[in-house]
This record gives sequence, structure tokens and C-alpha cells, in this order.
Amino acid sequence: MNLSSLKPAKGSVRNNVRRGRGTGSGMGGTATRGHKGAQSRSGYSAKRGFEGGQMPLQRRVPKFGFKNPFRKEYNGINLDTLQKLAEAKKLSSIDFASLLESGLVSKRDRVKILGRGELKSKLDVKAHAFSATAKAAIEAKGGTTTIIEA
Repeated sequence: MNLSSLKPAKGSVRNNVRRGRGTGSGMGGTATRGHKGAQSRSGYSAKRGFEGGQMPLQRRVPKFGFKNPFRKEYNGINLDTLQKLAEAKKLSSIDFASLLESGLVSKRDRVKILGRGELKSKLDVKAHAFSATAKAAIEAKGGTTTIIEA
């Protein structure tokens, strides 16, 4: 094998079709653009979403809902996940750094502790927010809940 014998894979390279280069090419005359109108002219480009004068889909579909620009997004972590983390790493207190280290959250996330599952051990938990059931479950085992500021 040498460089002079290399070829592209069969069927991967095709010749360009040269439109508008005489009747013999089969693409002469109108060059597949149809007769007259803006679309047959050079330099034509339709606006994005333009549907030939028909009311575009974007305007036919009604506006819906509301996006609150001040909404705070939380990354929810359940009690059963905290329990697994505490058992695996033998932790008695869980804070943002330990969650970050375990890969459960990203650096810019806010953390909310949720109440699914149950705790088997006393844990001191620091997070941005707690659900009522999670807070009750943690404090029932003798642990503490501390809210950290974002």
C-alpha cells in the first residue's frame, strides 16, 4: 500500500450538478428554478419562517404561559440519596462541598433536600432549601438542618 493507491470510499464522492449550463446538461433553461417570480431571481432568500404569504405557524399558534425571570431553580436531592452518600463516605454532616465532590451537584447549582426515602442515621445537613417532610425527617433522627445563602 502506498499514497498513490489511496482512493475515497466507493459512492462517497459525487460530481456537482452544473445547473443553467445549456440544454445538453438537462438543467438548462430555467435551471430548475421554475418560471419567473422572486424565487427564480438571483439573490433571493426567503425570510425565516416565511410560508409564501400564508399566516406562518409561529403566528397561528397562540401565546401561552409566563416565564418568571426571578425564578430560583433548585437541584433536588432526596433523603435516600443522602443516606447512601453518608454510608459510602462515612459522613455525619453533609454540606455543599461534599455533594459537589460526590458529583451530585454542579458548582453553580442551588440544592434543595427533598423527603423521599428515609434516614437511618443522624445527619447535619447544610443546603439552600429543605422541603417540610425532609426537614421533619432529619430533625426526627436528631440531625440539624442549616440553610446556606446562595
